[in-house]
Amino acid sequence: MNIKKIAISFVMLGLVAIACFSYYIYSIMLVSNTAFNGKEAFIFISTGASYQEVRSDLEPLLKDIEKFDILAQQKKYTTNVKPGRYRITNGMTNNDIINSIRSQNIPIKITFNNQHSLEVLANRISNQIEPDSLSLIQAFTDEEFLKDHGFTYQTALAMYMPNSYEFFWNTSPEKFRAKMLKSYRNFWNIKRQDKAKNIGLSPTEVSILAAIVQEESKQKSEQKRVAGVYVNRLKNGWPLQADPTLKFAAYKLPEYKNKTIKRVLNKHKAIKSPYNTYLYKGLPPGLIAMPDLVAIDAVLNYEQHKFFYFAADRNRPGFHKFAESLSDHNKNARSYHNFLNENGIKN
Repeated sequence: MNIKKIAISFVMLGLVAIACFSYYIYSIMLVSNTAFNGKEAFIFISTGASYQEVRSDLEPLLKDIEKFDILAQQKKYTTNVKPGRYRITNGMTNNDIINSIRSQNIPIKITFNNQHSLEVLANRISNQIEPDSLSLIQAFTDEEFLKDHGFTYQTALAMYMPNSYEFFWNTSPEKFRAKMLKSYRNFWNIKRQDKAKNIGLSPTEVSILAAIVQEESKQKSEQKRVAGVYVNRLKNGWPLQADPTLKFAAYKLPEYKNKTIKRVLNKHKAIKSPYNTYLYKGLPPGLIAMPDLVAIDAVLNYEQHKFFYFAADRNRPGFHKFAESLSDHNKNARSYHNFLNENGIKN
């Protein structure tokens, strides 16, 4: 009888132990362990980060970091940290959280346009993904890469097509650059390449001209006409005489630092720079801005006409008056110059 009681006692103790252990496992794996308000939180895990660094980021988000530690060790996450951007949903268990930060890297949508230089672009992108601006600009300006793909430092901006893209937060500078090159090649399909050839320009030269067109006129409805003027000038061996290129050249000089040129003057036309399209015929050696896709297509589908001149229209801000003859152009130009004088705009 005593043996039977002892056996039953051992069984009961065993069941209690199993129950306690089961509850312990349950509390570690299957009970919600989030402690933040709101529907979700994001954690950014840097490349090469240790478990202790991840733990420090997680601790303010969790009720019991020590229970998380136990499961992380059991699931070997502590020695297999993966970089990236991860979502933690309110109510997640430790098991859910580990599964998320181990395999569910969430991409980021990146949109850019109107970046006037590689340096400005690198700074913009560095605010959205892990690499810093220095590592990005080093990748953007790598001489071997540029040479292999037909670019120079002056023309490399053409490769970065303004659009929306998805990247993982921990994308390397080289992978970012590679995706941009792929996008560039996809944009320049056979149809667009043929249009460029018909104009007598390479894709890069189209981008150079598109940047000028865009800086000359922000009005998309007249960009094809502006492009037509420049194409007429190029085909007839005339200098482009594009004011935006003068501004670009001037802004490279120390005396124009932090200044805005509102009126192009003769002194600007005398600046010694390969970007001075008053002094030098043909296209400048590089892009003066990042053209958007509409401006590029405006060049490829330029309006065929007989205009060789245009001047800002005083009665329609942002638009221009076009002329076939120099005499008509001078009348249009005088009208706009008078407008500037009347409003006290001298430089």
